[in-house]
Amino acid sequence: MSHKLFIICGEPSGDLHGANLIEELKKSDPKIEIQCWGGDKMAAAGGRVMKHIDELAFMGFVEVLLNIRAILQNFKLCKGHISTFNPDAVLLIDYPGFNLRMAKHIYEMGIPVHYYISPQIWAWKESRVKKIKAYIQRVFVILPFESDFYKKHGVEAEFVGHPLLDELNKHHYDTDLFKANHELNPDMKVVAFLPGSRSQEIKRMLPLANELATKLSGHQFVVSKVHWHPESLYRLMLKDNIKLVEGDTYDLIRSSEVCVVTSGTATLETALIGTPQVVVYKSDPISVRIARWLIKIKYISLVNLIMDEMVVRELIQEEASVANLEKELLSIMTGGDKRQHVLDKYQQLQQILGSGGASKIVATRLLKSMEAT
Repeated sequence: MSHKLFIICGEPSGDLHGANLIEELKKSDPKIEIQCWGGDKMAAAGGRVMKHIDELAFMGFVEVLLNIRAILQNFKLCKGHISTFNPDAVLLIDYPGFNLRMAKHIYEMGIPVHYYISPQIWAWKESRVKKIKAYIQRVFVILPFESDFYKKHGVEAEFVGHPLLDELNKHHYDTDLFKANHELNPDMKVVAFLPGSRSQEIKRMLPLANELATKLSGHQFVVSKVHWHPESLYRLMLKDNIKLVEGDTYDLIRSSEVCVVTSGTATLETALIGTPQVVVYKSDPISVRIARWLIKIKYISLVNLIMDEMVVRELIQEEASVANLEKELLSIMTGGDKRQHVLDKYQQLQQILGSGGASKIVATRLLKSMEAT
């Protein structure tokens, strides 16, 4: 009898890690049936996407309030999909605002619930650990300090390593080919802008790229584009001499002297690839004010959180000025005093995150759990 698994994620990083997990599951159990709320990568890996992540990403307190009706409709739709499919288990990937609420409904259906890439409740809303303890059968964590946090609250959580290690190891980098493919000057150094995947992030970041390109005129500026936004969203705000690159983000990071990165998974990707970076975060003032009141952590980038020190500079809200950004980038460019220090810290970060194999470990645990039910 084949197993049936339902997976819920709501963001591009979840889609990536969900896809790698599906690949591992299908290696061990080719007949497994997988339905999901996910994206193109999960679909390509063999999951049947019932709702696409493009319709799910709402960022910040204000945007969530403005879209509350759509969010409530999504809860109802998701419950219907799971009830009709009647899976052996449900796996939640990150996306905590939605997934933790869904966990209660799934638990009440009598279906085992597992969590992979658990919510960052150690940063804020620590009380959510009660829901995890009540409704989640197994928790798989990807940051080394998370298992100790859960243990303190009486929740068994297994550190499986970070799935990005496997994803990055699969990639073959060729800087010369990358520059040739995107018509970049082979002799000019590149500054990469990774403005995020949400339209409001992009709109706040691109004016910085324009101004900075004028200041650092000896460099090529390249902006990473996500495929689900039209080119016009970027081009309306970008000068003609700034290139757009879609789909080659890892090669862009590796081919760049430095990167400007919006806080999120991309900060960790940039560090593991080995390119010095400055982290910039700009959101609407109300959301930032609420977040500063609620969030208990010292840093916003995963690199600094894992290392528990300021390895990469963070420029938040009013600090994210062109002058500050120019100063910080110059300090980590080739010949800058800080560059080697950052690279040394990146090496330590890799050692902390383990040797890889997260997707395979989680796939093995899930299949064993489903066989036991």
